Amino acid sequence: MNPLLDSLQPYPFEKLRVLLKDATPPAGLPHISFGIGEPKHPTPALIRDAVVASLNGLSAYPATIGSEALRQAIAQWVTKRYGLPPVDPATEVLPVSGSREALFALAQTVVDGTPRTDGKSAIVLCPNPFYQIYEGAALLAGAQPYFANSDPARNFACDYSAIPEEIWARTQLLYVCSPGNPTGAVLTLDDWRELFALSDRYGFVIASDECYSEIYFDEAKPPLGGLEAAHKLGRGYERLVMLSSLSKRSNVPGMRSGFVAGDAAILKRFLLYRTYHGAALSTVYQAASIAAWNDEAHVRENRAKYVQKFADVTPMLAEVLDVRLPDAAFYLWANVERTGLTDTEFARRLYADYNVTVLPGSYLARTAHDTNPGRNFVRMALVADVNECIEGARRIVDFCRGVKS
Repeated sequence: MNPLLDSLQPYPFEKLRVLLKDATPPAGLPHISFGIGEPKHPTPALIRDAVVASLNGLSAYPATIGSEALRQAIAQWVTKRYGLPPVDPATEVLPVSGSREALFALAQTVVDGTPRTDGKSAIVLCPNPFYQIYEGAALLAGAQPYFANSDPARNFACDYSAIPEEIWARTQLLYVCSPGNPTGAVLTLDDWRELFALSDRYGFVIASDECYSEIYFDEAKPPLGGLEAAHKLGRGYERLVMLSSLSKRSNVPGMRSGFVAGDAAILKRFLLYRTYHGAALSTVYQAASIAAWNDEAHVRENRAKYVQKFADVTPMLAEVLDVRLPDAAFYLWANVERTGLTDTEFARRLYADYNVTVLPGSYLARTAHDTNPGRNFVRMALVADVNECIEGARRIVDFCRGVKS
């Protein structure tokens, strides 16, 4: 067996199941889950109809590179969404089986796991808290994860200036997530300028995870993307790829449909890896994805639902927790110190007393540089309908007031 598998930690939701397994919530209260970031809004009819209309495609093997029509639809969407010069559908975009799979596979393509002459491992640098796939991808590529802690005083931005030069010199891949999971923070143009300068100096690849890019609160101010930042700063896409997905944008997590775009040289090698990896997107879902990327009306309707939920729920929770509207995405990142409970105590007691699940922030982070930046935070995914989210918020308010009384 691959010994690197032993280095993987339990997934956050496995830890949550263990935490809650002996708790018995009140039988009279229906369960409300804010724990998992799985969209619950209905899948748009145009996508369902496209799936049904394309079922004859099940008789054919899908091409790893995807259909020309899908690559064209993605290229047009990226170009329009981020105000870019025309993106080449033949070389600068690649459909993938969801951003999660691609985030993992990209590390296997980019990282050179050959032992260094000094005996030190290559480094994959990640934000902290972070999406667990980054760490697993690094470890199974034979690299060492290194965590850049987020700072609440900096809108949860990472302090990259604090990372030693010796670490940067060994870094081969940097994962960024903007809008961030779990904090919702969006990288600024100045943040990108700093990251590009570091990439130019040390030669590492930047993987920009942007799967939450279409969940935001002001239609006039969509979040800045990595390719967009590169263009605004007058540079190309060298050593830069972005990853996006239809799961959150279009409420189709079961399709596992996304794309990678950016540096053509990296995508050429990534296509080679994926050809052997065998993770081609179904032709049925390719056709449905074209319909999704070509339509913005359902995306605006989806955003409006999140805007309403955050407007209703955030002020309620702000009465009892340190929480505010994020820059984007569909999570509330709440500090629970006011309750006198740790994040794990908060999550367990809330479930036991009110049958509401939230995810402890410490499960989404690692202890690095003498601290776990997720400790005493909980992540709440406002993915259910508005009435269920309001009811969940009411229970949390009652719980917090009872704890402090």
